[in-house]
Amino acid sequence: MSSGGGRNWRLVRADTDAVPSSVRRFMARARHRRLRAALPWGVGAGVLLVLGGLTWMVYGTSLLGVRTVQVAGTRTITPQMVERSAEVAMREPLARVDLDAVRDRVQRLPAVDHAVVSRSWPATLRIEIVEREPVMAVVTGRLWTLVDDDGVAYRQTPDRPVGVPVARLSRPGPHDVNTRAALTVLAALTGELRDQLASITVTAPARIRLQLRDERIVIWGDDTQSGTKAEVATALLRREGATIDVSAPSVVTIR
Repeated sequence: MSSGGGRNWRLVRADTDAVPSSVRRFMARARHRRLRAALPWGVGAGVLLVLGGLTWMVYGTSLLGVRTVQVAGTRTITPQMVERSAEVAMREPLARVDLDAVRDRVQRLPAVDHAVVSRSWPATLRIEIVEREPVMAVVTGRLWTLVDDDGVAYRQTPDRPVGVPVARLSRPGPHDVNTRAALTVLAALTGELRDQLASITVTAPARIRLQLRDERIVIWGDDTQSGTKAEVATALLRREGATIDVSAPSVVTIR
């Protein structure tokens, strides 16, 4: 005892045997329940951390940035022209590249009909293009203007293109009525008539004529009934006469 008559207390660590087994089991189950309750939160937090790190790596760093622009499908234009028009910065995160915007910029090239842009992980942007195909060549001064099947005049060349019909038009373009008439007639020609064709002249929608390689003229009129006119004109190729008039295909004249 202390001199003041009070008691002296001392903490003593109880042996585990001193705790009843039922209490120990209860406490163990409680700890287990707490761990089980906390486990999903811990896993969720770990997953979020991993996803956050991956997202930052993909979108926020140059680790998966563009290192190569791969161009396919070019024939008359060069891959370098396509790359320049794409305007993609090297090492820009590949995931952040606006594929639609790149496609639209590439399709501004006159010779490109359409383009497909895609990602090739980990670091390549792939651009596949389809160039326009000429269906006629229009004489423009000393140059030849190539026109595709949509009427788009997309390229000029000093050399006459081989195997492309010659068209004589004043203002070739997709909205020009004479251009559309010429396209309609050319699409309707038979193989034999196309082989004989030297040029097509359209001075007005109803004033269309074909110049054949043997100097003969086929007066076409307008572009209506072009399929019938083509068949009739083909059947008359072996007849004599400098001019074949199929403008009214039911009443054909040869002069």
